[in-house]
Amino acid sequence: MFGKQEVKAFLEEKKIPFEWVEHKAVYTIEEMEELGLEDMKDIAKNLFLRDQKGKRHFLIVIRADKQANLKELGERLGIGKLSFASEERLEKYLKLKKGAVTPLGVLNDENCAVEVFFDEDFVKMDKIGVHPNDNTASVYLKTEDLLQIIREHGNALEIVSFV
Repeated sequence: MFGKQEVKAFLEEKKIPFEWVEHKAVYTIEEMEELGLEDMKDIAKNLFLRDQKGKRHFLIVIRADKQANLKELGERLGIGKLSFASEERLEKYLKLKKGAVTPLGVLNDENCAVEVFFDEDFVKMDKIGVHPNDNTASVYLKTEDLLQIIREHGNALEIVSFV
């Protein structure tokens, strides 16, 4: 399982440049803002969702300063009704706890079952800030490096526009 230290070792082993910031445990974007970490536009808000039947699971990665309308999002992506997945599902699929949702969680998705929808705004930016599978640190890395990690792992990845 990829926990915080395993993520750090993975990035070092792959020679992926990153900046690592340790901080108190945070559970919301508002708590992240209180930490005073540079530009919040670099920070990802991550939503772990499921479809109405609970058969498909999705990780939505959007900029922290944006909102995601689940009804509109489900319709636009052709998925139908979306809702937040339970903590049990989060643990089962990504081996993560509430408050630590991150695209790096796909490293724990052994069956590549979670589909990732990534905000296109991040593609236009140099870096992105995410948790390293633990909400007591943030790791900043090039957006393209993060996308490559997801692709290489094998999870479905789609770049989408979030208004």
